Amino acid sequence: MLYYAVVFLIIALVAGFFGFFGVAGLAASIAKILFVIFIILFIASLLFGRGRRL
Repeated sequence: MLYYAVVFLIIALVAGFFGFFGVAGLAASIAKILFVIFIILFIASLLFGRGRRL
């Protein structure tokens, strides 16, 4: 998930550099959404994974 967020961030940076601002904005939005989903899943795995240890 984090990999795809970084990929979309790079796409947004490259598209913004070449002047494709519509594509850059869309890719940046997708990267933000994927990053937030990653953070939520990461925190959930830390909280719920802690209970399984002996």
